[in-house]
Amino acid sequence: MHVVSIDEKTGIQALERIHADHAMSKGKLELHEFEYKRHGTQTLIANFEVATGKVICPTLGDTRTEDDFVAHIRATVSTDTDAKWVFIADQLNTHKSASLVTCVAELCGIKDVLGEKGKFGILETMASRATFLQCPDHRIRFVYTPKHCSWLNQVEIWFGILSRRLLKRGSFPSTEALNQRILAFIGFFNETLAKPFRWTYIGKPLLV
Repeated sequence: MHVVSIDEKTGIQALERIHADHAMSKGKLELHEFEYKRHGTQTLIANFEVATGKVICPTLGDTRTEDDFVAHIRATVSTDTDAKWVFIADQLNTHKSASLVTCVAELCGIKDVLGEKGKFGILETMASRATFLQCPDHRIRFVYTPKHCSWLNQVEIWFGILSRRLLKRGSFPSTEALNQRILAFIGFFNETLAKPFRWTYIGKPLLV
């Protein structure tokens, strides 16, 4: 079984620094250029595998649409077609779409009549679609974090690592270069840094 935290990181900017950084020298900090050129943005859909701490089957592209998410799920499941998959996701509407239900039904070999979006059956409402997608009897199913609690999804922690270690101080002359650097970082992370995250919050009430 694969248990993965999944989400999109949108608006990743390909910023090219106008001048190169100045390296540290004795008694001086590294100097980082603050002026830049914009070369567009990208969206990363990432799967953080809870048991291994690795990021598997990432998708990079220009948009974050319902079709993009379904294509990402198909590509992910295709890496182990016979396994059970549990996707931990937030409650974004694209994570409960009619096309996602259709995709999951197809991949699981479910022959039930799905109905019609907005009219009847499983596809009728977002709530009915979510109920289907969460069914524990399905080989592929979703677990949704509570509303306003997307921070419970561990891939958000990994997005923070990506931002601090690569994006914050990077210089990218194009979206293609940005994508290459992100994929290279994911490969490096999986090889050298990946490990399961350990939650440190133990359930005590927070003091306000």
